[in-house]
Amino acid sequence: MIRFVPIADPGRGRVVWVTLAALIFALVVAGLVFWAAGTNPFEAYATMLQGTVVDWSGWSEVLRRGTPLLLIGIGLTLAFRAQFFNIGAEGQLLLGAVAAGGLALFTPLPPLLMLPLMFIGGALAGGLWALIAAVLKTRLKVNEILSTLMLNYVATYLLIYLINGPWKGKNVRGFIYSDDFPAFAQLPTLPGTQVGWPTLLLGVLLAVGLQWFLGRSTGGYELRVVGENPEAARYAGISVSSVLFRMAMVTGGAAGLAGVGEVAGIHHKLLEPSQISSGYGFTAVIVAWLARGNPLLCLVTAPLMGIILAGGDVLKINLNLPFRITDVFSGVILMSLIASEIFVKNKVKWGQ
Repeated sequence: MIRFVPIADPGRGRVVWVTLAALIFALVVAGLVFWAAGTNPFEAYATMLQGTVVDWSGWSEVLRRGTPLLLIGIGLTLAFRAQFFNIGAEGQLLLGAVAAGGLALFTPLPPLLMLPLMFIGGALAGGLWALIAAVLKTRLKVNEILSTLMLNYVATYLLIYLINGPWKGKNVRGFIYSDDFPAFAQLPTLPGTQVGWPTLLLGVLLAVGLQWFLGRSTGGYELRVVGENPEAARYAGISVSSVLFRMAMVTGGAAGLAGVGEVAGIHHKLLEPSQISSGYGFTAVIVAWLARGNPLLCLVTAPLMGIILAGGDVLKINLNLPFRITDVFSGVILMSLIASEIFVKNKVKWGQ
């Protein structure tokens, strides 16, 4: 007979080895998927690594995919630490892109102020979009998983309406996208890549800043207490609503910054939602979960997921596998991590 005995304090070592075991299990299951598709799993993994991490062109694609994942994942670590399950980062990213696009296309800002104000506007738009769910949760007891998920659809159709209607490019025929941003509203990129280096720098700074915030500041302490025991937080005089509101602004703002980076650094215009974000808001859940609530670890987990996403293109081109194989890969990893939680928090015992 198998029993699960709760562990009061699992310790960092146990968390690490259980997470590694979950990842290895996910790789084995994904390997079986490759085998079922008629591809040698070892050949598939070798091809992924060869096409993503061996040369600079591969790394440039990893960085392109990993940069938005880094920003969104950092914000989600904060949300998950507060037990606020934000599944709406996709919509928050799109709102950030919309705000940046509106500023770039329709405001007569001085060129030197345009990019900083685009980032500020994108962060505010994404933060306010997340704040809606936080208000619904604290005031009306609406489950944040449902509200953030539904707000993704609202953001998606808002963007589609804008680029089909009032913001559609003047000379666009047969496609739906906006006019190009002016040159001073486009981000400078790393040499030989499409990665806007200001966006990547913001991600690194945000990871370091939020790590300090969680571990060394009064606000971080309050957020941890609210996440671990809301009733104890109220008893201690901590305003749970205020903590959740601040957290929503930060986590949504980080996703909004990712949206600015995508439209100002890569596309230089507003396009259909699926072209701006290939599911970054959902994939970043894995980035945050792997980081176990540690923003600094997102500097490792975001590139890891970037390798998987970029590897999907490599597998499609080199081995003629469907691109959606990466969705299977991501799903298996996420399910393995979720299932592994029981082994983090419990010891397995045999017998009566």
